[in-house]
Amino acid sequence: MEIPPQEAPPGPGADGEAEEAPAEAPSPGPASPPADGRLKAAAKRVTFPSDEDIVSGAVEPKDPWRHAQNVTVDEIIGAYKQACQKLNCRQIPKLLRQLQEFTDLGHRIDCLDLKGEKLDYKTCEALEEVFKRLQFKVVDLEQTNLDEDGASALFDMIEYYESATHLNISFNKHIGTRGWQAAAHMMRKTSCLQYLDARNTPLLDHSAPFVARALRIRSSLAVLHLESSSLSGRPLMLLATALKMNMTLRELYLADNKLNGLQDSAQLGNLLKFNCSLQILDLRNNHVLDSGLAYICEGLKEQRKGLATLVLWNNQLTHTGMAFLGMTLPHTHSLETLNLGHNPIGNEGVRNLKNGLISNRSVLRLGLASTKLTCEGAVAVAEFIAESPRLLRLDLRENEIKTGGLMALSLALKVNHSLLRLDLDREPKKEAVKSFIETQKALLAEIQNGCKRNFVLAREREEKEQRLQLSASMPEITVTEPQPDDEPREEPAAEAQENGAPGPSPGPDSDSDSDSEGEDRDEAGGERAEAPCPTLVPPTDSLGPGDRSPPGCPSSPAEQRISVSSPGWGHKVFVVTRVESPPERAEPPVPPAPPGPVSPPASASPPTSPFPTPTEASSTPDPGPPEPQPPLEPPQVGPPLPNGLKPEFALALSPEPPPGPEAKVGSCGLEHELSCSKNEKELEELLLEASQESGQETL
Repeated sequence: MEIPPQEAPPGPGADGEAEEAPAEAPSPGPASPPADGRLKAAAKRVTFPSDEDIVSGAVEPKDPWRHAQNVTVDEIIGAYKQACQKLNCRQIPKLLRQLQEFTDLGHRIDCLDLKGEKLDYKTCEALEEVFKRLQFKVVDLEQTNLDEDGASALFDMIEYYESATHLNISFNKHIGTRGWQAAAHMMRKTSCLQYLDARNTPLLDHSAPFVARALRIRSSLAVLHLESSSLSGRPLMLLATALKMNMTLRELYLADNKLNGLQDSAQLGNLLKFNCSLQILDLRNNHVLDSGLAYICEGLKEQRKGLATLVLWNNQLTHTGMAFLGMTLPHTHSLETLNLGHNPIGNEGVRNLKNGLISNRSVLRLGLASTKLTCEGAVAVAEFIAESPRLLRLDLRENEIKTGGLMALSLALKVNHSLLRLDLDREPKKEAVKSFIETQKALLAEIQNGCKRNFVLAREREEKEQRLQLSASMPEITVTEPQPDDEPREEPAAEAQENGAPGPSPGPDSDSDSDSEGEDRDEAGGERAEAPCPTLVPPTDSLGPGDRSPPGCPSSPAEQRISVSSPGWGHKVFVVTRVESPPERAEPPVPPAPPGPVSPPASASPPTSPFPTPTEASSTPDPGPPEPQPPLEPPQVGPPLPNGLKPEFALALSPEPPPGPEAKVGSCGLEHELSCSKNEKELEELLLEASQESGQETL
């Protein structure tokens, strides 16, 4: 058998033509396929559109409230019934009755009550027709037998439609991990949810991380109820760790969770060290014990502000734990309510607690119900009552407090003026002596009367504080230059009205708005009615700090104001206006006063100088109707005194001005201003000494 010889491909250099052939051969194009008949893959190219053409379209997110505009009750009921038919589930008659009663659909409705209704998955799905059209303040889903699917669906609806601000899911023991996961997502995403009640809803180890993460990152919850939720152990550790960084939660209720006195209490103590926003911590009906109370007290010591209410009801605490608490109370500054009821504290425990309570200045309410107290313990409590200036309520019910203890409490209430409520057993305790029963009844009545008296006193103090806030005033002493004698009839009356003297028809606009100033004007009204006092001008509340001159008296550039404080009660401040005398000249020109309200003159006497001379201030004319006086000479021109007052004004400040209308011209206003201070004589003596020393220096 002959095999035909195969032609070997031309190698490089074997033939000259073979070497030049690749260079001479044309490049194959798409129209000329290769000789072997196989197609060569075309080159791939990628092109991008321009920036304007990248986004071809956009879809806006669906508005959750697109179904709630101009909705009516009939539409809601029809949509709900149609959904029930579509899902083949039963309608809830309780829900239909509530829907028919709703009137104002544009705002949040007070409550949607589904308590006790059995809600399966399909029933929960039908409720979406209600939630997409209405919002509520409270949604009550207590004991509705929710499972994982139904709970997940409901929580997603509430989160999407923001259906509630207060949500109650208590007594639902089968919501499972997926239900708690949806609840945690709702807590994190819903900004309007402030209150969550999950009592008797187990939060187990595999569900607690979701809730802890929601509380740590972001949550609007302010109140969280987790009573009887099986939190002891890892769930409480995760919860307490997350709440260290939470700044929105205000109330945490952890009752009936079998919390122990070691790990659980240690976690709570660490929580109190770092969290200063939590205000209420309820630990009733747990097993905190004295050892756990020691951890909690360590956390309380670290707080400068924060926890205001601590409930330790029924935690098997004894006098040993009261020793820890007694050492902690002097360091707490925000704790206002302390409930230690139903703990076997005993008389020794109250004695250990007494010194701490006396040193504390924040506790307002103290609960000692059923703490095995007798008369001896009541005496220790009475010592605390007598020393406490702030205690408002004390609970001593269910204790064996007999005649001796009631007598001590009654005596303590006689010196205490803050306690408003003292709870005691209504029925007197059995005594060996029958007459003591009547004594107990009388003492109980005395104690109640003492609380009522304190209530009345508290109300009076509150009203008095409100009046004092409205009665702030600041008197002012102003020295002015004499006014020209162009208007003899209008000037005295106008000046008298400016200085607070009662006029015949007071206008609606008054210079003073304070109550105390009005009372001072009433007291000195008789003196000012006889003669005006142009040298003393009371302040006006409407004047600013830079404008304290009375209306109608233009401020002079030479005036300087000096504040003199009184050491008496009230710390009144007297503003003395210091007037620099102009250079020596015969008559210092004074610009005329701007026109003010014109009123009838206070007297028919011609105008007098605003500065009484020393002889005029010391003269004692016979009492009687004022006679017309000739115009006084202008004040003497001379160097001013060092204290800024003129010699005539300084000598006119006599401690006891003689009676008479002329003397009252210079003294009535001064007496009015100095009466505002309790140290009246002391201030007069200071002014006299300063004026006499300045007078001697000028002589």
